[in-house]
Amino acid sequence: MDTSTSGTPAPDPHRWWALGALVASMLTLGFDTTILNVALPTMAAELGATTGQQQWMADAYVVVFAALMLPAGLLGDRFGRRLMLITGLVVFLAGSLLGALAGDVTAVIAARAVMGVGAALVTPLALSVLPTLFTRDEQPKATAIVSAASALGLPLGPIIGGWLLNHFWWGSVFLINVPMAALSILACVFLLPETRDPASPKVDTIATALTATGLGALIYAIIEAPVRGWGDPLVLAMLTASLALIAALVLRERRAERPMLDMTLLAHRGFLFNTVAATLVMFVLSGLLFMLPPYLQAVLGNDALGTGVRLLPMMGGILIASRTAPQAAVRFGGRATVSAGLVVLAFAAFLGSRTTVDSGYGYTALWLSITGLGFGFSLMPAMGNALGTLPRDRAGSGSGLLMTLRQVGGAIGIALLGSLLSGTFRDRLDVTGLPAKAADTAGESVVAAHLVAERTGSAELLASADSAYVHGMAVVMLVCGVAALVAALLAAAFLPGAPRPDETSTPPDMAEARADVGQ
Repeated sequence: MDTSTSGTPAPDPHRWWALGALVASMLTLGFDTTILNVALPTMAAELGATTGQQQWMADAYVVVFAALMLPAGLLGDRFGRRLMLITGLVVFLAGSLLGALAGDVTAVIAARAVMGVGAALVTPLALSVLPTLFTRDEQPKATAIVSAASALGLPLGPIIGGWLLNHFWWGSVFLINVPMAALSILACVFLLPETRDPASPKVDTIATALTATGLGALIYAIIEAPVRGWGDPLVLAMLTASLALIAALVLRERRAERPMLDMTLLAHRGFLFNTVAATLVMFVLSGLLFMLPPYLQAVLGNDALGTGVRLLPMMGGILIASRTAPQAAVRFGGRATVSAGLVVLAFAAFLGSRTTVDSGYGYTALWLSITGLGFGFSLMPAMGNALGTLPRDRAGSGSGLLMTLRQVGGAIGIALLGSLLSGTFRDRLDVTGLPAKAADTAGESVVAAHLVAERTGSAELLASADSAYVHGMAVVMLVCGVAALVAALLAAAFLPGAPRPDETSTPPDMAEARADVGQ
């Protein structure tokens, strides 16, 4: 890049065109964030997937994403951000093709894992390119544009996914990624300049392996526990292994001179409790996005497109709050804003726990809207304030740790809340009079129970399945409400209160936080 006579690098004249390539990349991932959730009930019916297998379809992506995001960013720094960004899009495209052509559940899970590798390369690199393209004054605007592209996937994903499922086969929700990724690759090739940082630390392959295996073992144990029982030897062995692997990771990172996951950052009180709040919000959000489509589709009887449309009140609440939360945080302080957002989230969860089979969609839309507002007002300020409490020279490592822990929270939310729902549903379902094999099949998911009820002509099983699923939802919502309330109390007690004196506008860290809201 050229240098002016003052010694300051001159801005790239094509930087706003290059931003278009990054927007295309983030929009591709944004669609995929929510499009799969709408497809899961249809895939469960056509592939015969159990609740546990549906959890793995969602979590395979998230686990790989969380484990590889930090090393992927370092690879981009060392070997070229454009090269690694294009590589990530190619991998994501390949995974999408595998998913579209998959013939069974195992192949879909493998495809989702491949897509997670691609997403891990794209997400951190799309953001890390911005400081090399834009001046400091331009960076908040550029980051806001990239974040808007990512956030667009929240409302558009369910609608596009629902429309595709109504007109084509379930593999179309994967196939839609192919042209999007291909266009993004072309945009990156022709519009994005190459940048790198040869001084960045080397990738710690051992730490990466410990992260992936430790988190994978934990998720496996949580998903299998409702079927095998928490006392099952395999479940206990996987739990023990996950604890040992995660402990080994923490010890290794604490001793490393330049760790990928800088655990010492958690010694900053503001960073620690804001990160806890953001992680809990992702825990709840991921669990709800997994739980809601079967309720809207199987229990309320909507088709796939109708299910996607009926998720919009929550998405709308998130998007509205994400636009107004930064101003609220500046005016009232991070502690008040995050605590209030968590209280709103808890209130919405307790409202949701009162849902019955006869409540109808109107009541559901009410608590979904409030839920979205709670998410937005707690997640945005928590992420921005977490980074704002750190010294500037540690903001990069803090951002990496925060994003990783948020993804871990999402993975555990799908696993733990999905398993709680699955176990409660199975215990509550009345399969009296059914053959043993049919009873086992009905207990796998509410979609499976509906299919068995249709084959056997059992109206009693149909009613029992709906009642059992709604009861399981109520239990999950109560857990979410209690967790959000506890987090609100912790935030009120321990977060810094007033904004810094120089915070007169949206901080850059808050703008960067928006870019990750849809991931």
